[in-house]
Amino acid sequence: MSRKPISVVKSRLHQNCSELVKPVNDSHSLNDTTWCDWAPFDKNNYKELLGAVDNAFLVAYAIGMFISGIFGERLPLRYYLSAGMLLSGLFTSLFGLGYFWNIHMLWYFVLIQICNGLVQTTGWPSVVTCVGNWFGKGKRGLIMGIWNSHTSVGNILGSLIAGVWVNEQWGLSFVVPGAVTAAMGVITFLFLIEYPEDVDCTAPQHHTSDGLEQNQDNAEDLGNGPCTNKESSLESAARCSKEPSVQPAAISFLGALRIPGVVEFSLCLLFAKLVSYTFLYWLPLYIFNVAHFSAKQAGDLSTLFDVGGIMGGIMAGLISDYTNGRATTCCIMLILAAPMMFLYNYIGQNGITNSIVMLIICGALVNGPYALITTAVSADLGTHQSLKGNAKALSTVTAIIDGTGSIGAALGPLLAGLISPTGWNNVFYMLISADILACLLLCRLVYKEIIAWKSSLSRDRGYKEI
Repeated sequence: MSRKPISVVKSRLHQNCSELVKPVNDSHSLNDTTWCDWAPFDKNNYKELLGAVDNAFLVAYAIGMFISGIFGERLPLRYYLSAGMLLSGLFTSLFGLGYFWNIHMLWYFVLIQICNGLVQTTGWPSVVTCVGNWFGKGKRGLIMGIWNSHTSVGNILGSLIAGVWVNEQWGLSFVVPGAVTAAMGVITFLFLIEYPEDVDCTAPQHHTSDGLEQNQDNAEDLGNGPCTNKESSLESAARCSKEPSVQPAAISFLGALRIPGVVEFSLCLLFAKLVSYTFLYWLPLYIFNVAHFSAKQAGDLSTLFDVGGIMGGIMAGLISDYTNGRATTCCIMLILAAPMMFLYNYIGQNGITNSIVMLIICGALVNGPYALITTAVSADLGTHQSLKGNAKALSTVTAIIDGTGSIGAALGPLLAGLISPTGWNNVFYMLISADILACLLLCRLVYKEIIAWKSSLSRDRGYKEI
Protein backbone atom coordinates (compact mmCIF):
# COMPACT_ATOMS: atom_id res chain seq x y z
CA MET A 1 0.00 0.00 0.00
CA SER A 2 2.78 2.46 0.85
CA ARG A 3 4.64 1.89 -2.45
CA LYS A 4 1.75 2.49 -4.82
CA PRO A 5 0.83 6.18 -4.22
CA ILE A 6 3.93 7.51 -6.01
CA SER A 7 2.82 5.87 -9.27
CA VAL A 8 -0.59 7.57 -9.02
CA VAL A 9 0.74 10.97 -7.96
CA LYS A 10 3.31 11.11 -10.79
CA SER A 11 0.70 12.33 -13.24
CA ARG A 12 -0.15 15.15 -10.80
CA LEU A 13 3.44 16.26 -10.20
CA HIS A 14 3.82 17.03 -13.91
CA GLN A 15 0.84 17.57 -16.21
CA ASN A 16 -0.31 19.58 -19.20
CA CYS A 17 -1.19 22.94 -17.63
CA SER A 18 -2.65 24.33 -20.86
CA GLU A 19 -5.68 22.10 -20.40
CA LEU A 20 -6.40 23.50 -16.93
CA VAL A 21 -7.91 26.76 -15.73
CA LYS A 22 -5.52 28.82 -13.63
CA PRO A 23 -6.94 29.83 -10.22
CA VAL A 24 -7.61 33.54 -9.71
CA ASN A 25 -5.26 33.79 -6.72
CA ASP A 26 -2.37 31.99 -8.47
CA SER A 27 0.92 33.92 -8.25
CA HIS A 28 2.53 32.50 -11.40
CA SER A 29 2.97 34.70 -14.47
CA LEU A 30 0.59 34.44 -17.41
CA ASN A 31 3.34 33.01 -19.63
CA ASP A 32 4.27 30.28 -17.15
CA THR A 33 3.32 26.99 -18.84
CA THR A 34 4.25 24.89 -15.78
CA TRP A 35 2.19 26.73 -13.17
CA CYS A 36 0.26 23.59 -12.20
CA ASP A 37 3.34 21.36 -11.79
CA TRP A 38 5.17 20.64 -8.55
CA ALA A 39 8.80 21.77 -8.62
CA PRO A 40 11.34 20.28 -9.13
CA PHE A 41 9.29 18.04 -11.44
CA ASP A 42 8.20 20.98 -13.62
CA LYS A 43 11.21 20.75 -15.93
CA ASN A 44 11.46 18.98 -19.29
CA ASN A 45 13.51 16.20 -17.68
CA TYR A 46 10.70 15.36 -15.25
CA LYS A 47 10.63 11.70 -16.34
CA GLU A 48 14.28 11.27 -15.41
CA LEU A 49 13.68 12.99 -12.05
CA LEU A 50 10.68 10.78 -11.30
CA GLY A 51 12.75 7.76 -12.30
CA ALA A 52 15.45 8.89 -9.86
CA VAL A 53 12.89 9.10 -7.03
CA ASP A 54 11.67 5.58 -7.84
CA ASN A 55 15.21 4.31 -8.12
CA ALA A 56 16.24 5.78 -4.76
CA PHE A 57 13.68 3.55 -3.07
CA LEU A 58 14.38 0.46 -5.15
CA VAL A 59 18.18 0.57 -4.95
CA ALA A 60 18.02 1.05 -1.18
CA TYR A 61 15.53 -1.82 -0.98
CA ALA A 62 17.74 -4.11 -3.07
CA ILE A 63 20.87 -3.39 -1.03
CA GLY A 64 19.10 -3.59 2.31
CA MET A 65 17.37 -6.86 1.45
CA PHE A 66 20.61 -8.87 1.45
CA ILE A 67 21.36 -7.62 4.96
CA SER A 68 17.80 -7.86 6.23
CA GLY A 69 17.58 -11.63 5.86
CA ILE A 70 20.63 -12.10 8.07
CA PHE A 71 19.02 -10.05 10.85
CA GLY A 72 15.65 -11.73 10.32
CA GLU A 73 17.22 -15.14 10.97
CA ARG A 74 18.65 -13.97 14.30
CA LEU A 75 16.10 -11.53 15.77
CA PRO A 76 12.55 -12.10 17.06
CA LEU A 77 10.41 -11.62 13.97
CA ARG A 78 7.55 -9.98 15.86
CA TYR A 79 9.73 -7.10 17.04
CA TYR A 80 11.66 -6.89 13.77
CA LEU A 81 8.58 -6.78 11.55
CA SER A 82 6.62 -4.40 13.78
CA ALA A 83 9.47 -1.90 13.96
CA GLY A 84 9.84 -2.00 10.19
CA MET A 85 6.14 -1.31 9.64
CA LEU A 86 6.11 1.63 12.05
CA LEU A 87 9.13 3.22 10.37
CA SER A 88 7.71 2.53 6.91
CA GLY A 89 4.51 4.33 7.85
CA LEU A 90 6.55 7.25 9.17
CA PHE A 91 8.65 7.73 6.01
CA THR A 92 5.66 7.27 3.70
CA SER A 93 3.86 10.04 5.58
CA LEU A 94 6.94 12.28 5.49
CA PHE A 95 6.94 12.09 1.68
CA GLY A 96 3.36 13.39 1.62
CA LEU A 97 4.10 16.05 4.21
CA GLY A 98 6.43 17.59 1.64
CA TYR A 99 3.25 18.91 0.01
CA PHE A 100 1.97 20.60 3.16
CA TRP A 101 5.43 21.91 4.07
CA ASN A 102 5.83 23.26 0.51
CA ILE A 103 9.10 21.43 -0.09
CA HIS A 104 10.47 21.63 -3.64
CA MET A 105 13.95 20.15 -3.16
CA LEU A 106 14.71 16.90 -4.97
CA TRP A 107 17.09 15.68 -2.27
CA TYR A 108 14.27 15.64 0.30
CA PHE A 109 12.12 13.24 -1.72
CA VAL A 110 15.14 11.09 -2.65
CA LEU A 111 16.30 10.87 0.98
CA ILE A 112 12.83 9.87 2.20
CA GLN A 113 12.65 7.19 -0.49
CA ILE A 114 16.06 5.79 0.50
CA CYS A 115 15.06 5.55 4.16
CA ASN A 116 11.71 4.00 3.24
CA GLY A 117 13.40 1.44 1.00
CA LEU A 118 15.77 0.37 3.78
CA VAL A 119 13.11 -0.07 6.47
CA GLN A 120 10.75 -1.93 4.15
CA THR A 121 13.35 -4.69 3.72
CA THR A 122 12.31 -5.94 7.15
CA GLY A 123 8.99 -7.04 5.70
CA TRP A 124 9.21 -9.72 3.06
CA PRO A 125 11.79 -12.12 4.57
CA SER A 126 9.96 -11.92 7.89
CA VAL A 127 6.46 -12.63 6.60
CA VAL A 128 7.56 -15.46 4.28
CA THR A 129 9.44 -17.03 7.18
CA CYS A 130 6.39 -16.80 9.45
CA VAL A 131 4.06 -18.35 6.88
CA GLY A 132 6.67 -21.00 6.02
CA ASN A 133 6.89 -21.92 9.71
CA TRP A 134 3.16 -22.65 9.74
CA PHE A 135 2.62 -24.53 6.47
CA GLY A 136 4.48 -27.53 5.03
CA LYS A 137 5.28 -28.30 1.41
CA GLY A 138 2.14 -30.27 0.49
CA LYS A 139 -0.23 -27.40 -0.35
CA ARG A 140 2.23 -24.57 0.13
CA GLY A 141 1.85 -23.27 -3.42
CA LEU A 142 -1.93 -22.81 -3.18
CA ILE A 143 -1.88 -21.51 0.39
CA MET A 144 0.88 -19.01 -0.32
CA GLY A 145 -0.71 -18.08 -3.64
CA ILE A 146 -3.88 -17.09 -1.81
CA TRP A 147 -1.91 -15.43 0.99
CA ASN A 148 0.28 -13.53 -1.48
CA SER A 149 -2.81 -11.79 -2.85
CA HIS A 150 -2.32 -9.32 0.00
CA THR A 151 0.41 -7.64 -2.08
CA SER A 152 -2.01 -6.98 -4.92
CA VAL A 153 -4.76 -5.96 -2.49
CA GLY A 154 -2.31 -3.50 -0.97
CA ASN A 155 -1.49 -2.11 -4.42
CA ILE A 156 -5.19 -1.77 -5.19
CA LEU A 157 -5.92 -0.01 -1.90
CA GLY A 158 -2.86 2.19 -2.36
CA SER A 159 -4.09 3.24 -5.81
CA LEU A 160 -7.66 3.87 -4.71
CA ILE A 161 -6.68 5.79 -1.57
CA ALA A 162 -4.14 7.87 -3.47
CA GLY A 163 -6.70 8.53 -6.20
CA VAL A 164 -9.10 10.14 -3.74
CA TRP A 165 -6.76 13.05 -3.01
CA VAL A 166 -4.45 13.12 -6.05
CA ASN A 167 -6.21 16.06 -7.73
CA GLU A 168 -6.81 18.11 -4.58
CA GLN A 169 -4.16 17.53 -1.91
CA TRP A 170 -1.78 14.85 -3.16
CA GLY A 171 0.10 14.88 0.14
CA LEU A 172 -2.77 12.95 1.73
CA SER A 173 -2.21 10.24 -0.88
CA PHE A 174 0.90 9.35 1.16
CA VAL A 175 -0.09 10.38 4.68
CA VAL A 176 -3.18 8.16 4.86
CA PRO A 177 -1.47 4.94 3.61
CA GLY A 178 1.43 5.71 5.93
CA ALA A 179 -0.90 5.97 8.93
CA VAL A 180 -2.61 2.70 7.98
CA THR A 181 0.76 0.94 7.65
CA ALA A 182 1.89 2.17 11.08
CA ALA A 183 -1.41 1.07 12.65
CA MET A 184 -0.99 -2.42 11.19
CA GLY A 185 2.50 -2.50 12.68
CA VAL A 186 0.95 -2.12 16.14
CA ILE A 187 -1.53 -4.92 15.40
CA THR A 188 1.33 -7.15 14.20
CA PHE A 189 3.22 -6.54 17.43
CA LEU A 190 0.20 -7.52 19.50
CA PHE A 191 -0.97 -10.62 17.65
CA LEU A 192 1.78 -12.19 15.50
CA ILE A 193 2.70 -15.78 16.46
CA GLU A 194 5.97 -16.91 14.86
CA TYR A 195 5.85 -20.67 15.40
CA PRO A 196 2.96 -23.14 15.75
CA GLU A 197 4.77 -24.65 18.73
CA ASP A 198 4.28 -21.36 20.59
CA VAL A 199 0.56 -22.13 20.86
CA ASP A 200 0.92 -25.93 21.22
CA CYS A 201 0.21 -26.68 17.55
CA THR A 202 1.99 -29.39 15.56
CA ALA A 203 4.90 -28.24 13.41
CA PRO A 204 4.37 -28.78 9.65
CA GLN A 205 6.17 -31.43 7.61
CA HIS A 206 8.46 -29.70 5.11
CA HIS A 207 9.51 -32.74 3.05
CA THR A 208 7.22 -35.40 1.65
CA SER A 209 9.82 -38.05 0.93
CA ASP A 210 12.73 -37.51 3.30
CA GLY A 211 10.57 -36.08 6.00
CA LEU A 212 9.77 -39.49 7.52
CA GLU A 213 13.44 -40.31 7.85
CA GLN A 214 14.11 -36.94 9.39
CA ASN A 215 11.25 -37.30 11.84
CA GLN A 216 12.44 -40.79 12.77
CA ASP A 217 15.96 -39.50 13.36
CA ASN A 218 14.58 -36.77 15.58
CA ALA A 219 12.52 -39.30 17.49
CA GLU A 220 15.57 -41.50 18.05
CA ASP A 221 17.56 -38.52 19.25
CA LEU A 222 14.81 -37.66 21.69
CA GLY A 223 14.59 -41.25 22.86
CA ASN A 224 18.30 -41.46 23.55
CA GLY A 225 18.43 -38.07 25.24
CA PRO A 226 18.16 -37.25 28.90
CA CYS A 227 14.41 -36.66 28.68
CA THR A 228 12.49 -39.79 27.63
CA ASN A 229 9.03 -41.15 28.11
CA LYS A 230 10.46 -43.81 30.45
CA GLU A 231 11.16 -41.17 33.05
CA SER A 232 7.92 -40.85 34.93
CA SER A 233 9.00 -39.16 38.13
CA LEU A 234 7.84 -35.65 38.88
CA GLU A 235 11.43 -34.46 39.31
CA SER A 236 12.53 -35.65 35.88
CA ALA A 237 9.40 -34.26 34.25
CA ALA A 238 9.99 -30.87 35.79
CA ARG A 239 13.63 -30.96 34.72
CA CYS A 240 12.72 -31.87 31.13
CA SER A 241 10.10 -29.14 30.82
CA LYS A 242 12.63 -26.52 31.87
CA GLU A 243 15.31 -27.61 29.39
CA PRO A 244 15.17 -25.41 26.27
CA SER A 245 14.91 -27.16 22.91
CA VAL A 246 18.02 -27.00 20.77
CA GLN A 247 17.49 -24.54 17.92
CA PRO A 248 19.36 -24.98 14.63
CA ALA A 249 22.02 -22.42 13.84
CA ALA A 250 21.32 -19.72 11.27
CA ILE A 251 22.79 -20.45 7.85
CA SER A 252 25.51 -18.28 6.34
CA PHE A 253 25.03 -16.21 3.19
CA LEU A 254 27.31 -18.47 1.12
CA GLY A 255 25.68 -21.55 2.57
CA ALA A 256 22.29 -20.33 1.37
CA LEU A 257 23.68 -19.73 -2.12
CA ARG A 258 24.79 -23.38 -2.29
CA ILE A 259 21.22 -24.65 -1.89
CA PRO A 260 20.21 -26.11 -5.30
CA GLY A 261 17.98 -23.72 -7.24
CA VAL A 262 18.63 -20.55 -5.25
CA VAL A 263 20.87 -18.93 -7.88
CA GLU A 264 18.60 -19.81 -10.84
CA PHE A 265 15.39 -18.58 -9.21
CA SER A 266 17.15 -15.45 -7.94
CA LEU A 267 18.33 -14.47 -11.42
CA CYS A 268 14.95 -15.34 -12.92
CA LEU A 269 13.24 -13.09 -10.38
CA LEU A 270 15.62 -10.27 -11.28
CA PHE A 271 14.07 -10.05 -14.75
CA ALA A 272 10.54 -11.02 -13.69
CA LYS A 273 10.49 -8.31 -11.02
CA LEU A 274 11.93 -5.82 -13.51
CA VAL A 275 8.79 -6.29 -15.59
CA SER A 276 6.39 -6.29 -12.64
CA TYR A 277 7.77 -3.14 -11.02
CA THR A 278 7.90 -1.25 -14.29
CA PHE A 279 4.16 -1.82 -14.53
CA LEU A 280 3.75 -0.94 -10.84
CA TYR A 281 5.46 2.45 -11.15
CA TRP A 282 4.71 3.48 -14.74
CA LEU A 283 1.37 1.93 -15.70
CA PRO A 284 -0.83 4.82 -14.42
CA LEU A 285 1.34 7.34 -16.28
CA TYR A 286 1.24 5.19 -19.43
CA ILE A 287 -2.57 5.02 -19.29
CA PHE A 288 -2.73 8.77 -18.56
CA ASN A 289 -0.55 9.66 -21.57
CA VAL A 290 -1.67 7.07 -24.12
CA ALA A 291 -5.34 6.52 -23.31
CA HIS A 292 -5.84 10.13 -22.13
CA PHE A 293 -7.74 9.31 -18.94
CA SER A 294 -7.65 11.63 -15.93
CA ALA A 295 -5.10 10.97 -13.18
CA LYS A 296 -7.74 9.38 -10.95
CA GLN A 297 -9.17 7.24 -13.76
CA ALA A 298 -5.69 6.07 -14.76
CA GLY A 299 -4.93 5.10 -11.17
CA ASP A 300 -8.22 3.23 -10.82
CA LEU A 301 -7.78 1.41 -14.13
CA SER A 302 -4.24 0.35 -13.23
CA THR A 303 -5.62 -1.64 -10.28
CA LEU A 304 -6.91 -4.21 -12.78
CA PHE A 305 -3.30 -5.28 -13.33
CA ASP A 306 -3.18 -6.19 -9.64
CA VAL A 307 -6.54 -7.97 -9.86
CA GLY A 308 -4.97 -10.13 -12.55
CA GLY A 309 -1.95 -10.57 -10.28
CA ILE A 310 -4.15 -12.08 -7.57
CA MET A 311 -5.59 -14.58 -10.05
CA GLY A 312 -2.15 -15.37 -11.47
CA GLY A 313 -0.58 -15.97 -8.06
CA ILE A 314 -3.32 -18.38 -6.97
CA MET A 315 -3.31 -20.15 -10.34
CA ALA A 316 0.49 -20.54 -10.33
CA GLY A 317 0.45 -21.94 -6.79
CA LEU A 318 -2.35 -24.40 -7.54
CA ILE A 319 -0.77 -25.69 -10.76
CA SER A 320 2.69 -26.01 -9.21
CA ASP A 321 1.25 -27.98 -6.27
CA TYR A 322 -0.59 -30.35 -8.60
CA THR A 323 2.37 -30.89 -10.96
CA ASN A 324 5.18 -30.45 -8.39
CA GLY A 325 6.83 -28.29 -11.04
CA ARG A 326 7.54 -24.81 -9.72
CA ALA A 327 10.06 -23.92 -12.45
CA THR A 328 7.92 -25.28 -15.29
CA THR A 329 4.87 -23.34 -14.10
CA CYS A 330 6.88 -20.11 -13.99
CA CYS A 331 8.41 -20.77 -17.41
CA ILE A 332 5.08 -21.39 -19.15
CA MET A 333 3.52 -18.24 -17.69
CA LEU A 334 6.56 -16.17 -18.69
CA ILE A 335 6.35 -17.52 -22.26
CA LEU A 336 2.68 -16.53 -22.48
CA ALA A 337 3.30 -13.10 -20.93
CA ALA A 338 5.56 -11.89 -23.77
CA PRO A 339 2.94 -11.90 -26.59
CA MET A 340 0.27 -10.59 -24.21
CA MET A 341 2.37 -7.51 -23.38
CA PHE A 342 2.95 -6.95 -27.09
CA LEU A 343 -0.80 -7.12 -27.75
CA TYR A 344 -1.63 -4.81 -24.83
CA ASN A 345 0.67 -2.12 -26.19
CA TYR A 346 -1.00 -2.22 -29.62
CA ILE A 347 -4.67 -2.95 -28.92
CA GLY A 348 -5.05 -2.47 -25.16
CA GLN A 349 -5.97 1.19 -25.46
CA ASN A 350 -8.58 0.69 -28.19
CA GLY A 351 -11.60 0.99 -25.93
CA ILE A 352 -12.23 0.45 -22.26
CA THR A 353 -13.17 -3.22 -22.73
CA ASN A 354 -9.85 -4.05 -24.38
CA SER A 355 -8.00 -2.23 -21.60
CA ILE A 356 -9.78 -4.15 -18.85
CA VAL A 357 -9.32 -7.59 -20.44
CA MET A 358 -5.69 -7.09 -21.42
CA LEU A 359 -4.69 -5.59 -18.06
CA ILE A 360 -6.14 -8.56 -16.17
CA ILE A 361 -4.46 -11.10 -18.48
CA CYS A 362 -1.10 -9.31 -18.38
CA GLY A 363 -1.31 -8.95 -14.61
CA ALA A 364 -1.94 -12.68 -14.17
CA LEU A 365 0.90 -13.78 -16.45
CA VAL A 366 3.44 -11.20 -15.24
CA ASN A 367 2.77 -11.39 -11.49
CA GLY A 368 2.04 -15.14 -11.33
CA PRO A 369 5.69 -16.28 -11.60
CA TYR A 370 6.84 -13.35 -9.45
CA ALA A 371 4.39 -14.34 -6.71
CA LEU A 372 5.29 -18.04 -6.88
CA ILE A 373 9.05 -17.45 -6.67
CA THR A 374 8.88 -15.00 -3.77
CA THR A 375 6.58 -17.23 -1.70
CA ALA A 376 6.34 -21.00 -2.25
CA VAL A 377 9.67 -21.36 -4.04
CA SER A 378 11.49 -19.32 -1.38
CA ALA A 379 9.87 -21.37 1.39
CA ASP A 380 10.72 -24.65 -0.38
CA LEU A 381 14.37 -23.68 -0.81
CA GLY A 382 14.61 -22.28 2.72
CA THR A 383 13.55 -25.68 4.11
CA HIS A 384 15.38 -27.70 1.43
CA GLN A 385 16.07 -31.34 2.19
CA SER A 386 19.81 -30.77 1.66
CA LEU A 387 19.81 -28.81 4.93
CA LYS A 388 18.55 -31.88 6.85
CA GLY A 389 17.00 -29.58 9.42
CA ASN A 390 20.42 -28.43 10.61
CA ALA A 391 20.14 -24.76 9.73
CA LYS A 392 17.66 -21.88 9.82
CA ALA A 393 17.66 -20.68 6.23
CA LEU A 394 14.16 -19.45 5.40
CA SER A 395 14.71 -15.75 6.01
CA THR A 396 18.17 -15.70 4.42
CA VAL A 397 17.08 -17.56 1.27
CA THR A 398 14.02 -15.34 0.92
CA ALA A 399 16.21 -12.25 1.28
CA ILE A 400 18.70 -13.48 -1.35
CA ILE A 401 15.96 -14.28 -3.87
CA ASP A 402 13.94 -11.12 -3.26
CA GLY A 403 17.08 -8.97 -2.97
CA THR A 404 18.32 -10.15 -6.36
CA GLY A 405 14.85 -9.57 -7.76
CA SER A 406 14.88 -6.08 -6.28
CA ILE A 407 17.91 -5.23 -8.40
CA GLY A 408 15.66 -5.82 -11.39
CA ALA A 409 12.92 -3.85 -9.68
CA ALA A 410 15.33 -0.92 -9.44
CA LEU A 411 16.50 -1.24 -13.04
CA GLY A 412 13.01 -1.53 -14.56
CA PRO A 413 11.55 1.87 -13.60
CA LEU A 414 14.94 3.52 -14.22
CA LEU A 415 15.15 2.09 -17.73
CA ALA A 416 11.51 3.01 -18.35
CA GLY A 417 12.28 6.60 -17.37
CA LEU A 418 15.24 6.70 -19.75
CA ILE A 419 13.54 4.91 -22.64
CA SER A 420 10.03 6.41 -22.49
CA PRO A 421 11.09 9.73 -24.12
CA THR A 422 11.92 7.68 -27.24
CA GLY A 423 8.43 6.16 -27.28
CA TRP A 424 6.36 3.74 -25.22
CA ASN A 425 6.86 1.01 -27.84
CA ASN A 426 10.53 0.78 -26.87
CA VAL A 427 9.58 0.41 -23.21
CA PHE A 428 7.43 -2.60 -24.04
CA TYR A 429 10.20 -4.14 -26.18
CA MET A 430 12.48 -3.84 -23.15
CA LEU A 431 9.87 -5.56 -20.94
CA ILE A 432 9.37 -8.40 -23.43
CA SER A 433 13.14 -8.96 -23.66
CA ALA A 434 13.43 -9.14 -19.86
CA ASP A 435 10.54 -11.60 -19.75
CA ILE A 436 12.25 -13.91 -22.24
CA LEU A 437 15.53 -13.78 -20.29
CA ALA A 438 13.69 -14.72 -17.09
CA CYS A 439 12.28 -17.76 -18.86
CA LEU A 440 15.66 -18.88 -20.25
CA LEU A 441 17.27 -18.80 -16.79
CA LEU A 442 14.94 -21.58 -15.63
CA CYS A 443 15.75 -24.00 -18.47
CA ARG A 444 18.01 -26.26 -16.37
CA LEU A 445 15.45 -26.57 -13.57
CA VAL A 446 12.64 -27.19 -16.06
CA TYR A 447 14.71 -29.98 -17.63
CA LYS A 448 15.24 -31.58 -14.20
CA GLU A 449 11.51 -31.43 -13.47
CA ILE A 450 10.68 -33.06 -16.82
CA ILE A 451 13.16 -35.86 -16.09
CA ALA A 452 11.56 -36.34 -12.67
CA TRP A 453 8.09 -36.57 -14.25
CA LYS A 454 9.31 -39.16 -16.76
CA SER A 455 10.87 -41.19 -13.96
CA SER A 456 7.64 -41.02 -11.97
CA LEU A 457 5.56 -42.14 -14.97
CA SER A 458 7.94 -45.05 -15.59
CA ARG A 459 7.58 -46.23 -12.00
CA ASP A 460 3.79 -45.99 -12.24
CA ARG A 461 3.76 -48.12 -15.40
CA GLY A 462 6.01 -50.66 -13.72
CA TYR A 463 3.62 -51.04 -10.79
CA LYS A 464 0.67 -51.50 -13.14
CA GLU A 465 2.45 -54.23 -15.11
CA ILE A 466 3.24 -56.15 -11.92
